[in-house]
Amino acid sequence: MAETGTQQTTQPEDTQVYGPGGVPKGAKTSDYYRTFSIPDRFDNPEWFEGYNTIPQNPLYRTTNNSYGNRPPTVHTMPTSFHAKSQKFSKHLGTCGMYRNHSLNTGMDQSRV
Repeated sequence: MAETGTQQTTQPEDTQVYGPGGVPKGAKTSDYYRTFSIPDRFDNPEWFEGYNTIPQNPLYRTTNNSYGNRPPTVHTMPTSFHAKSQKFSKHLGTCGMYRNHSLNTGMDQSRV
């Protein structure tokens, strides 16, 4: 606040830039929702800018198309993340894929 004579001038304190969904830019999902074990990309939706918006023929436009054109907000990001175990893939990487060593009784096909 700056005083000039007897008059006071105030600067607006609400100079935040709002993004999609009406939340301030730089807001995290964990600021608005209780989150559990989410990666950083889910906690910071502004990292993903959305898909390219190519003008669509109105005849083929779908609701999923209009939903996917908008960048994500803290309200559309998941609040929990449950990763799958990599136990099976690690085992295959160690010992290799299964190979069938049984007897081949089929006829060879002509390539002509």
